[in-house]
Amino acid sequence: MDRGREMTPADNPVLFLAAIAFVSLSGVMAPGPIFATTVAKGYGDARAGIKIATGHAVIEVPLIVAIFLGLDTVLRNDLVFFVIGLVGGIILLYMGYDLIRTRDTQLKEADAAGKGSFLSGIVMTAANPYFILWWATVGAALIAGAVEFGLIMLPLFIIVHLACDYAWYSLVSVAVFKTKEAWSQKWHKWLFVASGAIMLFFGIYFLASSLGNLM
Repeated sequence: MDRGREMTPADNPVLFLAAIAFVSLSGVMAPGPIFATTVAKGYGDARAGIKIATGHAVIEVPLIVAIFLGLDTVLRNDLVFFVIGLVGGIILLYMGYDLIRTRDTQLKEADAAGKGSFLSGIVMTAANPYFILWWATVGAALIAGAVEFGLIMLPLFIIVHLACDYAWYSLVSVAVFKTKEAWSQKWHKWLFVASGAIMLFFGIYFLASSLGNLM
């Protein structure tokens, strides 16, 4: 490296991993279906965030490895994006509607809100076409940068990324669980309505985007 050139993340593995952490946190902290699910599930289970992040990892880790092996070209196909968007949009519409419809039941049976968190993490991840597309484009570029440091960087890359997922979703679910006693029943209901509305919004958005992309 030239002595006069400023060091960049591409030159230093520690800086590269720090950049991965920053990019990962900026993505995971953005409101979306998984965030909404974590809020809803966290009402009945402080550990819901850990379970959701684990379900998320079940999809994410094999996807990262598959992209490393060259699957990103398939995932960028318009037809693949359409199918994922169509199925994902329908799933999110159903789950959003169901969460709003059962809001009173969720309040009466607080523990029920935390059940199924692991499966929800899997479903919400697989149902998000933009999660897949992000890894097929931006994520693929990051993976390519990681392996420039050698294959040892790939597992480190995965660990850092997953650590950000676990940290954020755990923080969200614990915060909801610990503060729920301070809310009125009215605000409890609005929690589930808001979470369901976010899922409905993204369900409609995914359906419209996939149909528009196909046309």
